[in-house]
Amino acid sequence: MVDLSAITALQERLTERLGARNVSSDARLLERASVDGARMSPVISELLPLGVADLVAFPTDAEAIADTVRAAVELGVPVTPRGKGTGNYGQAIPSTGGLVLDLSRARAVLDVGDGVITAEAGATMLALEQAAAASGQQLWMYPSTMNSSIGGFLAGGSGGTGTIEHGANHMGFVVALDVVHADGGGLRHVEGEEAQLYVHNYGTAGIIVRATVRLEPLVDWRALYASFDDFPGPLSVIREIGLLTPRPRLVSADTVEVSRALPDDPAIPDGRSSLRSIIAPEALEQAVALIESAGGRVEDVRTGAQASARLSTLSYNHPIEWLQKTRPGYYYHLEVGGDILVEDIDLVHATIGDGLLHVEAGHTVPIGMLAAEYRGPDEVRAAIDRLTAIGVGVHNPHQWNVDFELQRTVALARTTDPRGLLNPGKLNPDYDGPTKGSIR
Repeated sequence: MVDLSAITALQERLTERLGARNVSSDARLLERASVDGARMSPVISELLPLGVADLVAFPTDAEAIADTVRAAVELGVPVTPRGKGTGNYGQAIPSTGGLVLDLSRARAVLDVGDGVITAEAGATMLALEQAAAASGQQLWMYPSTMNSSIGGFLAGGSGGTGTIEHGANHMGFVVALDVVHADGGGLRHVEGEEAQLYVHNYGTAGIIVRATVRLEPLVDWRALYASFDDFPGPLSVIREIGLLTPRPRLVSADTVEVSRALPDDPAIPDGRSSLRSIIAPEALEQAVALIESAGGRVEDVRTGAQASARLSTLSYNHPIEWLQKTRPGYYYHLEVGGDILVEDIDLVHATIGDGLLHVEAGHTVPIGMLAAEYRGPDEVRAAIDRLTAIGVGVHNPHQWNVDFELQRTVALARTTDPRGLLNPGKLNPDYDGPTKGSIR
């Protein structure tokens, strides 16, 4: 329980520093600041609410973020950083109350250089992509939720559109970061390998306040829509399309059932399995030939940045979210990977129990999201064990603990957050979550 006198003192200090419009203890605003997309997980939904903030602050630039964190640390108030709240598993929920540090108003794109772009943590990935395009460049990769913030994207550590070419390797994507610790200091600039220490740790060892990430030359992409009679059709060509030169930015395929759940679009006909790709003009003819040779048909080819962006929103976990809307509370999902996803889909579906699959062409092997009927946390764990036994790579997303380089982050946090005030509850080496841990 947070000391209420400390909250009162913090609110007074932050109001003086940030202005009354950027600090609030209004109950409705606190509730909105204390949720993310965790309801995508039926496992976590059963546990909500996980925590409610006592105070929310909206600093508008990096220096104000650092001052806000310093004030909270001096008063012993926990700090939970929040970007756009698009995460799906409770990482931005203030499990011990305290201050929610909402970074969405620190959104300036500061500089676009040759091969790099610098922005504050709250800038959306869409804003970065648009700024890059104005200079004849594009982001190396961006999440399927383009309204996500750059700080949240990096702190979450996900891959996304563009990883077929570059992989989900933030070592190449992240050039430099400005971070703030909970040790009383100000902004700290880190580059290269040192910057990687702050990726995918949910702000538990330091909060990202500015980021410089990699750009590449702009491509006039095409948004290609195709369909097949059934799911084996797109699976038979998804790897080949992913290997075309230049590499596509994205290749996605869905079962007939998942395709039916997607937003209405004449290029995604009902009763057919959909394949979609963001593809370079030079590779379009080859892609069409592969599709038609496998019995598929091209439904549409669209041009322009908006067409590609829309197709991105139908990738990764988004098709499963659309599927969940057809039967609320029915489906859970797992992140999966491996060649078996395209080589023996019948075995994969039988193993999960009439599961439904969304597949992406990956950097080295196909990856995807598998959805099945939710029968409780123990069944989720059992399904993970069954899938692992047949050679499917599985990551269990239904937990909010740091699960990437955990021991490294724990060691770093001992120095950068000695009082354990940064996003408490999310960095626990003994964590045994609602589905009994996480498997990669």
